[in-house]
Amino acid sequence: MDESSKVAAGGGPTDEAMVERRQRGRRAEDRRVVEEQRARDEQREVYSTLDLALRVGEVLLSSGAGTADTTATILGVTAAGGLRGCEVDITFTSIAISYQAAPDVAPETHVRVVRYRGQDFSRLTDVDRLVRRFARGDVTREEASRELARIVSAGPPFPRWTSVLAWGVMAGGATLLLGGGWLITLVAFVTAIVIETNNRWFNRQRLPAFYQQVAGAFVATAVALILYAVDAPVKPSLVVAAGIIMLLAGIALTGAVQDAITGYYVTAAARSLEAMLLTGGIIAGVSLGLTLGLKLGLPVAIEAQTIQLANLPVMVGASALMAVAFAYASYAPLRSLLPVGVVGAAGSLAFTLMARAEFGPAWSTAAGAFVVGLGGYSLGRRCGVPPLVVVVSGTVPLLPGLTIYKGLFELLSLGNLIGVVSLATAVAIGVALASGVILGEYVAQPIRREARRLEDRLAGPRLVGPRRPVRPRQPRPRRNRRSGRITH
Repeated sequence: MDESSKVAAGGGPTDEAMVERRQRGRRAEDRRVVEEQRARDEQREVYSTLDLALRVGEVLLSSGAGTADTTATILGVTAAGGLRGCEVDITFTSIAISYQAAPDVAPETHVRVVRYRGQDFSRLTDVDRLVRRFARGDVTREEASRELARIVSAGPPFPRWTSVLAWGVMAGGATLLLGGGWLITLVAFVTAIVIETNNRWFNRQRLPAFYQQVAGAFVATAVALILYAVDAPVKPSLVVAAGIIMLLAGIALTGAVQDAITGYYVTAAARSLEAMLLTGGIIAGVSLGLTLGLKLGLPVAIEAQTIQLANLPVMVGASALMAVAFAYASYAPLRSLLPVGVVGAAGSLAFTLMARAEFGPAWSTAAGAFVVGLGGYSLGRRCGVPPLVVVVSGTVPLLPGLTIYKGLFELLSLGNLIGVVSLATAVAIGVALASGVILGEYVAQPIRREARRLEDRLAGPRLVGPRRPVRPRQPRPRRNRRSGRITH
């Protein structure tokens, strides 16, 4: 009698059938548990990859990198983590990544707010190297996440007091660049140390950067007033110009122009507004000091020889000193200091030759910035640092510190509207500086590619081994379009 007959006769199913049903039920339950666990693991992988990309983007954006560079790096991290087709949106103070696993699956969006901003080239360099290692498959996502946490939480590679001294060296180099002697160079060195010490204390007190710029510019102008009052045998205006250059060096003007050129107008507007606000703080501090000097009968004038170009060797050497000092003050790796000095000297040389040929301050600055961008891109990659480190440091000697002071003095002390023209010239110099650097980088990229091809041709035949080093190929993870799962 079969099972159906037994059931019809009032009996129950056989023991074998019941056992088989239970086994099928347990297998179905096990499959369901396995599927749920696999889905949770895949979701955890997605969260980990997006979190790593967001934290990398935060470091780049806070270090002054352009929005295009930050977006490309974030997409590189997500692609290396197995997530294709991500969308990135950056609004200067926040980063958002949207990912959709499949067309019939709702997308998920992750957002990270960028709060801290500061010049730390060592952190930028370490993160850039980490991203390249992760893209090559040298480190796993978990290892990259732990390494990134260590980089972000680590302190500066050099003692902080050496960074403060470097700011003083940069200000002293600025006075040498403008034709000052050893005494005014020493005064500018001490003044810059005082300004940087005060700004660090203000930063710990969470005072906004605008007021830090006002205080720093006022200190520089006050020192110039004291020198003028005691009739010191120096040019007091050089102290103000050096202080302005020091305060301008921390403004990310290159990133603003780069965002505008590459089509990221929202972040370009935000960066430009920040640059204008910080520059306005410098103008406010200098104008407050000049007004106070007029009330006290101390008009700190600009001597005619101040705005003349110094002799070429001193000017080029001072420019290299300024660039290296700024790079060290921003914690750039030591291996980048030599390229920074070379690029800073080359840019200053180009500026000097163009200025002596009477091309005007804006075009002369653009030529110097072009040389900085052209050399900074190649030398930065060769010494293992992002080109941004070399380029930003190399443009410091070209900042229009004396032009800004000249315009303010003409407006406040002389009541001359020519000061407006001087301030407009300073703005033109700033735009020429940033645009010239970016143009130099655009030109440097195809030149570097052709140089590599020429190097390969001239290398000669290899008698043994491959012509190029062989890198181990890493299997790329793929995602199933229907289920959205990651397979290797």
